[in-house]
Amino acid sequence: MNIYAGDNPEFTGGLKLPNCTTFIDNNARLGEKKALFSPANNYGYSYRELYDKINNWSYVLTELGILKGDRVGIYLPSIPEYVILYFAIWRVGAVAVPMNIVLKPAEIRYLLEDSGAKLLVTDTLGEHNARKGSLSCTDISPVSYISIEGEEWKLLEENSEGFFRPADCRMDDLCQLQYTSGTTGRQKGAMLTHGNWIAALDTEREVLALTTDDVFLGIYPMAHVGVSWGISALKAGATWIIIERFDLDEYISLAERFSVTVLAGMPPVIHSLMKTPDGTEKKLSSAKEMISGGGPLHPGVWKEFHSRFGIPIVNAYGLSETIVVGTGTAIIPGDYESADRYRSVGKPVGYSEVKIVSPEDPATELPAEETGEIALRGPGVAKGYWNMPEETAAVFIDDGWFLTGDMGFIDPDGRVSITDRKKDMIVMSGWKIYPTEIEKAMIEHPDIDDIALFGCPDVHRGEIPVAAVVPADGRVLDTGALEDFAKSRLAGYKVPRRYIIIDELPRVNGWKLLRKKLRSQYCSNCDGKEGNV
Repeated sequence: MNIYAGDNPEFTGGLKLPNCTTFIDNNARLGEKKALFSPANNYGYSYRELYDKINNWSYVLTELGILKGDRVGIYLPSIPEYVILYFAIWRVGAVAVPMNIVLKPAEIRYLLEDSGAKLLVTDTLGEHNARKGSLSCTDISPVSYISIEGEEWKLLEENSEGFFRPADCRMDDLCQLQYTSGTTGRQKGAMLTHGNWIAALDTEREVLALTTDDVFLGIYPMAHVGVSWGISALKAGATWIIIERFDLDEYISLAERFSVTVLAGMPPVIHSLMKTPDGTEKKLSSAKEMISGGGPLHPGVWKEFHSRFGIPIVNAYGLSETIVVGTGTAIIPGDYESADRYRSVGKPVGYSEVKIVSPEDPATELPAEETGEIALRGPGVAKGYWNMPEETAAVFIDDGWFLTGDMGFIDPDGRVSITDRKKDMIVMSGWKIYPTEIEKAMIEHPDIDDIALFGCPDVHRGEIPVAAVVPADGRVLDTGALEDFAKSRLAGYKVPRRYIIIDELPRVNGWKLLRKKLRSQYCSNCDGKEGNV
């Protein structure tokens, strides 16, 4: 039995309002202005075409038997139709279950089974892949599959009746199950609502100061909650240029070709741009800002990027459970005159609240500048985790606060800085070591291109800090020199006890660092000994 109140017919609470897709109706007035464009496939949709397509596909879903509250999986590449399906599912009052196209059959099966999806919408290739993980051998009713390229879908669309009135909703009606990355175990489905999305779209539009004149270059996978930045651009009547798979040269070329004003980014993208040849600055000259998030942005890289390109970075902080900055914090371009723009993730935005609590006792709020767990509260916070009451109770606590699992502090001016993930904190002989702090110090070494710190078990000290280091192009790393460098910048207990030289750090989709994989791969070689490999 899930904990979603919307499944209870006796539950009547919540404010009535149009659902979160109605802005599409209002933006249809923009007519032939380009809404979505896919350069890789050389097609897109105007705002009028987008409005018509969403109405048609909403009709198709109802003809396929989809009712309010039904879960519908999306398994497609990052193409405009992915966005259209989000809106069509929401419009009929159903619940979207977005899936990354890189998922394998067993992973697809888990999401379909856990969500209780009634339908999976995909394409021809995706349907073939998904059927390998068929639910037909379980005691759960098999899910239906349909391809947007198939004859059944096309016939239903051709016979659709045009305008489809959005389903009546409440602020707390569920509209999406956003599954977490699953890097620490079984994936959890964050229950996002129409109210969450309405808050997120307005907050992100405000943070980026989006208008109809803007052009947004999107790189985030459509199944990732970062898709909200693109949908926020649509809310503002801007144009969204979609990159299906990130490629640095294509990214720069498209930014110049379409005079992009808002660049989607993340730390590895910003780092890569710093390695580009002179003249790249001119190709990005139309950009008024760049988004960064999903991981720590090292101050040295951030400062050098701004010095070279002159593009303010919107360093945003949020999670799947908060639809990024639906409830979160951000540095905005207006902060650059007064804020410590190269170290923090800014102040609360929109209707967000933030506080720092004791990791041992979340009821205890900590004073300014003391490190603890970051807690967020606001209208973007999810209702909880689908079918996981214990996990929900552990982090969605009293009075609407959400425990993020991130460690950080608030400075006297109210700016938030993140030190690390709670689970990544290393405790050596009672000393607390935060990997990000060490990484920020070590990345200053001219021979280091990338670095990740993680803890390995140690028979004498409990844990020791170990550094996985990627050399800069053409450089040879000397571990003795690295140790001397660390000792000159860090307290003795923070200095890594081992250095592992590798070609590339493991990341999810090329950006989210997998410390767990590093621990699994290299900690077995520790045996309680310090040294290098």
